[in-house]
Amino acid sequence: MVDAPNKVPQHQRFYQQAYKQHTRLWQIGTRSPVLLVPFQVMLWGTFGASMYMMGRKILGYNTWFGKA
Repeated sequence: MVDAPNKVPQHQRFYQQAYKQHTRLWQIGTRSPVLLVPFQVMLWGTFGASMYMMGRKILGYNTWFGKA
C-alpha cells in the first residue's frame, strides 16, 4: 500500500485514448457492459410495455392479453 506504483498516468492514457475515439465516459470502463446492458434492457423493456398497454387502453382493453 505504501510502496504501490502510481497508476494514474496509465489510467489517464487509457481514458484519453478512448475519449479521442469519441467514446462516452460511461462506456469506457471494463465493467460498463455489465452495468449498461441490464439497465438498457430494463429501460427499453418498460418503455415498450407501457407503450403497448397505452395502445391497448386507447383501444378499450384493460388487460394485457385477450378481450376482457
